[in-house]
Amino acid sequence: MSVTVRVPAKVNVQLAVGGARDDGYHDLANVFLAVGLYDEVTVTPADALTVSCSGPDADQVPLDRTNLAARAAELLAARHGIDPSVHIHIAKDIPVAGGMAGGSADGAGALLACDALWGLGSPTSELLDICAELGSDVPFSLVGGAALGTGRGERLTVLPVGGAFHWVFAVADGGLSTPAVYREFDRLNADLDVPAPVASTVLLDALRSGDAAALAGALVNDLQPAALSLRPSLADTLTAGTEAGALAGLVSGSGPTTAFLAKDETAARGIADALLASRTCRTARVAAAPATGATVL
Repeated sequence: MSVTVRVPAKVNVQLAVGGARDDGYHDLANVFLAVGLYDEVTVTPADALTVSCSGPDADQVPLDRTNLAARAAELLAARHGIDPSVHIHIAKDIPVAGGMAGGSADGAGALLACDALWGLGSPTSELLDICAELGSDVPFSLVGGAALGTGRGERLTVLPVGGAFHWVFAVADGGLSTPAVYREFDRLNADLDVPAPVASTVLLDALRSGDAAALAGALVNDLQPAALSLRPSLADTLTAGTEAGALAGLVSGSGPTTAFLAKDETAARGIADALLASRTCRTARVAAAPATGATVL
């Protein structure tokens, strides 16, 4: 017997970042939007807890206990006095280390899959508690759709979305370390009074109404200057996407994937083709949002 869970990538349509807290984290106003790029996580009973991975850049995915999927299995098992002896296979399609929460998605996927495999029927509140222990982005990977994350991003308020949004994701060569991007954010803002993060009412209204043009005008990522500082070539990708007709472009999360909002699916495919022709990215993926959260297949 095995259980497979499909779990989506995310884009941050707003990432407002406060100053560093005493615990090293930053308070956030993080507006998540789940997009239709998915990993599939399959768990199967085994003699020991093991992890395997296939798909693009699978060689970059850790296969030891540092993988969030393995940690999810261990945490859920510990809560219920279960031996976490499962084999976890991750079929990768979300860019690795790309600022699209692929690792977090795998953690949420493994958590839901193990809960189903072991017949636990855990309430969503318990699963979200475990997700928050795993990482700031993991709760949203479980929930999907659209949500505002506060605290360090783990406290979620579900948001209404009034229509479909069409995106192009330009995948860069190599990854960017999220902690390194935050350190660069702190360095760039060392002499500034960083305001408390607040969700944009204009952006929330644009999501609610399904207005792509209005959403484009409100997109913001406070980590983008730090990501560009560490990876200046991303500026060329952003230029190529906007010159190809994107309504707006921004670095996705901590990067280095860049995200472009298009007026419709046809425009998105044209932007993807132009980005590939520009040779400013390794590949370009088209996806619609919002997407559902972690789902047992």
